[in-house]
Amino acid sequence: MPVIYVPQQASKANQSGKKLFYPRVQLTGNVNTDQVAREIAELSSLTTGDVKNVIDNLVTVVARHLRSSESVTLNGFGSFRYTMNRVGEGVETADAVTPTQSKLMVRFTPASKRNTNGTVATRSLVSDVRCVRFDQVTATPGTGSETGGTEPGSGDEDSFG
Repeated sequence: MPVIYVPQQASKANQSGKKLFYPRVQLTGNVNTDQVAREIAELSSLTTGDVKNVIDNLVTVVARHLRSSESVTLNGFGSFRYTMNRVGEGVETADAVTPTQSKLMVRFTPASKRNTNGTVATRSLVSDVRCVRFDQVTATPGTGSETGGTEPGSGDEDSFG
């Protein structure tokens, strides 16, 4: 199933005074922990409950390490780390800096891997992804979304409203 995108116009004009269009991912749903656990259980010798327990404990352990100012790398998946995004005014001296000047955020960076030709390093979660414009996607029962079609209901109309 492809990643679906829609054109979205920028809210601010560029230097030429034009509001340009850019692609934006169109989500088609959300998968929760229970669904992920079921799918992992189908691929392993573990039960859904075992997998869910591991996921719950993973969140606890990752949070513990992040709170200790450590980054966490899950090989083949990616790295998590805290960042501080500015929300308040800057101050003139280092002694006057406080955490209230920022918002604490978790940054995730997908793991890197080599492409099949072995030359170019890419991020494993975003390589080999096919992107399709929203008006070129059709729903095929039981198989997710596929591209193509010219019949009514095939995706030629604007089904996203």
